[in-house]
Amino acid sequence: MTATATILVVDDHPGIRENVAEILTLAGYNALEAENGKQAIEIARDKQPDLIVCDIMMPELDGYGVLHMLRKYPETEHIPFIFVTAKTDRSDFRKGMEMGADDYITKPFEDVELLTAVETRLKKQQFLEEKFAAARTQSIGTMLQDWQASGLLQLNLDAYDVLQFSKKQPVYREGKHPQFLYYVKSGKVKAYRMNDDGKEYITNLFGAGDYFGYVPLLEDHPYDENAEALDNTELVQIPKEVFLEQLLNDISVARTFIKRIAMEVKEKEDRLLQLAYDSLRKRVANGLLAIHDKLHLEQQPDALIELSRDDIARFVGTATESLIRTLSDFKSEKLIEMQGTRIRIVQPELLRKLLY
Repeated sequence: MTATATILVVDDHPGIRENVAEILTLAGYNALEAENGKQAIEIARDKQPDLIVCDIMMPELDGYGVLHMLRKYPETEHIPFIFVTAKTDRSDFRKGMEMGADDYITKPFEDVELLTAVETRLKKQQFLEEKFAAARTQSIGTMLQDWQASGLLQLNLDAYDVLQFSKKQPVYREGKHPQFLYYVKSGKVKAYRMNDDGKEYITNLFGAGDYFGYVPLLEDHPYDENAEALDNTELVQIPKEVFLEQLLNDISVARTFIKRIAMEVKEKEDRLLQLAYDSLRKRVANGLLAIHDKLHLEQQPDALIELSRDDIARFVGTATESLIRTLSDFKSEKLIEMQGTRIRIVQPELLRKLLY
């Protein structure tokens, strides 16, 4: 966000509204003014400002009402929102934050206090937008790592228990209530479901640096899948309340995280469609590439996929025998190399282009 950001100032008191707008204009911002809540909604939907500074106590439609209405419209739901208020009761602050406010400024305030709050919020919004754009091609684990490094999240991994899991040891089971967010310090973990016939389908894979188990925590719902270590694995257990407090402490961070989860759900839906309609060769090719990405093997030029044929088959959604025949074909076509049970992708672009 640059200094030419547009900021909407909402206040029914002309003197206060004009003073705030003047401060922002002198600081290089483009200031818009609304004298009541109804006008604020109309201007916000029409102009889509970069940030809104709004008084709480206004006749007819107060600041809470303005925020509530703006969060309903797709074009305004993500605009950062700062309340300006003379109310100092903690319940008022909590109410606003629960509704989706990003910050508070308490009257009376100094010019520098206003400008600092505005600048901080605009910078954070720009950071989140940039990170969300990048997150379209990276895992949620990588996104959380970025947020951790930037200070948006403060999850001190050294402060929590590190548990050792041996190969095939369960991390959690379907139907259990979640108590932790998990961070993979080393090793690999698979998430999977069982169908009515007892056949296993691998829904996700997690490698070093990944977080998992966040969706059940947000939904406050029992696990709908199982998680199991694929080899000797170290996991950091972050308590549920710590993660939720960190995530929900900033509504912009929470919204961005939830948007990324929605993308992850869409990616899983696309994968199910591929399993249903793609040819076996294409499914195996896409499965190998997905495993390569999920386990962050692109960071190691000579890295090998070290999963059993059974687990790869369960991830691809085919019989192990069919997988083995297809891998043999890929090897003869020099698309992959095999070292025992380990696989190296030699020509990823050709794998992506398989049509049959």
